[in-house]
Amino acid sequence: MENRRKPAPPAATLDINCDCKEYIIDYLERAFPTRQMRVFKDDTGTPRSLPMVSEDGHPVYNPEAQAARDALIEKLCAMPPIKSALDALLEHFGHDNVAEVTGRTKRLITASDGRQKLENRSARTSQAEAAAFMAGKKRMLVFSDAGGTGRSYHASLDVANQEQRVHLLLEPGWRADRAIQGLGRTHRTHQATTPLFRPVTTDCKGELRFTSTIARRLDSLGALTRGQRQTGGQGLFDPADNLESEYACAALLSWFDLLAAGKLSSTTLDDFQHRTGLELANEDGVLKDEMPPIQRWLNRILALPIALQNSIFDEFLSLIETRVSAAREAGRLDVGVETILVDKATLIDDVVLRTDARTGATSHLLTIEIARRRNPVSLERILRIADGDGSAGFMINRKSGKAALRMRARSLMEEKEGTPIPRVEMMRPTRNEYMREDDLYESSWEEVDREAFCTEWSAEVEIARETVDSETIRLATGLLLPIWSALPSDHMAVNRIVDGEGRSWLGRLVFDDHVPQLFTKLGIDRSETLPADAVVRAVTAGRSIDVSHPFPLTIKRSVVNGSPRIELVGCPYDRLAWLKSIGCFTEVIQYRTRIFVPMASAETLLAQIFAEPG
Repeated sequence: MENRRKPAPPAATLDINCDCKEYIIDYLERAFPTRQMRVFKDDTGTPRSLPMVSEDGHPVYNPEAQAARDALIEKLCAMPPIKSALDALLEHFGHDNVAEVTGRTKRLITASDGRQKLENRSARTSQAEAAAFMAGKKRMLVFSDAGGTGRSYHASLDVANQEQRVHLLLEPGWRADRAIQGLGRTHRTHQATTPLFRPVTTDCKGELRFTSTIARRLDSLGALTRGQRQTGGQGLFDPADNLESEYACAALLSWFDLLAAGKLSSTTLDDFQHRTGLELANEDGVLKDEMPPIQRWLNRILALPIALQNSIFDEFLSLIETRVSAAREAGRLDVGVETILVDKATLIDDVVLRTDARTGATSHLLTIEIARRRNPVSLERILRIADGDGSAGFMINRKSGKAALRMRARSLMEEKEGTPIPRVEMMRPTRNEYMREDDLYESSWEEVDREAFCTEWSAEVEIARETVDSETIRLATGLLLPIWSALPSDHMAVNRIVDGEGRSWLGRLVFDDHVPQLFTKLGIDRSETLPADAVVRAVTAGRSIDVSHPFPLTIKRSVVNGSPRIELVGCPYDRLAWLKSIGCFTEVIQYRTRIFVPMASAETLLAQIFAEPG
């Protein structure tokens, strides 16, 4: 008798879909409205509805609604599974190239031939994966909250993989402290390079609701823990990204006004109220005094179709951008503490402005000479940006010969009529500029081919890399609260100066033309004479300068007959002939003699005035 071993049966193929489809199906079966409703009128004549029941008390269902629900479930079950972000990354790049540090104990691995295998994981597995990434054996690392505590993934000088980390922030959730914990894994001390943080969102504008909330909470957490908002958000978000700020609240009121006036292209008042259930107008069609808060408005927007969401958000974000841009241009935009990185900083002068009588704390005015080397955008990077944007255009200014990459920017919106104002962003080698499209067409910028753009851009980059910008700044530092009212009110920003050696100074910038006024307000007997070129720059920028030598007068910018002039106010009448003899001119306007300095020779004449003995 032959004793043959029977061949083993073939291994069964796992057919497992790790998606959330079952939750959606359960939700539809439970929540899809299938009850038949009956309409009746109450005592006031208002139509209302109630679920219908049969004569024997059983609920009545609408067969059309049931058929629609069943058809939707059938269609969803026939669709291919939707993978999670983690599984999609593993399948696309391969689990041999991606290190996973998460808390899950099992994962489904799909081989190249399509077969699936269920893999067990432990804490030791996560440690091995992290070590493989730090050693450079795996180029990508995915970690979750479970892998974001007590670990370091930065470009440490002690590991083999010292390449710059590009940290993609995906699904940050609602916990700001956890988001900060995750960001801190790739940005630590003793590192070769600093990481790039890039929040990831889809093209569905409704998702801004969640990124806005995490941005606001990051800023709030940073202000509570370190007294500085940017320490929470790490500078990831622009003020226009916070949809719950004062600018956003004011923009929402303007949006309501434009909606009621029928000047929006996205929707109408009746359609919006019907879709969202928000009652914005009274019976007469007039907007109510109490409008819904912005949080409720944002939540209702999420229930709208995606195309309608995007249209509404485009209009809303344009109104926010209009306010933020106006505040930034006026110097009123509160961006918190702005860090100025310099290559070299030299302390030239230190003036004690005030000493507290009780604590001995001091306030200082520092004069610091800073030097900054320009960091231009390379040609390779600007070409990658251009290739990834279909609206990009290569531009050269025919007057200056400078190059710029034109890209479409977020539009502004005229608040009274709701008319969009298209804008473009001009990316230069060392800075970015925003222009209205109408202004661009009337300017000297013209579109050129790729070769001409590359030639000019490369030349500008080479010049910028060899250029070191030096300037002298004044910084009020120390105990600032007692002297806050004496500091200039037209520039309220707080800055931190950090040099290449790691030294830093924190305080408020004080322009040269404000120094004499500051000394006068604080009762400091110290003369501070500004050079003539600094006075001209300050006056041209719109600031007034008070000088005491050779006689008390105020130098300010005035507009006469539509043309700007530099005016001398408060000059003694007996010095009028001397001022005219050196080149100043006068005009009698409304029975008052006014003295002006020609713009072309302003620096020379002011220097001559300052040199005159008192």
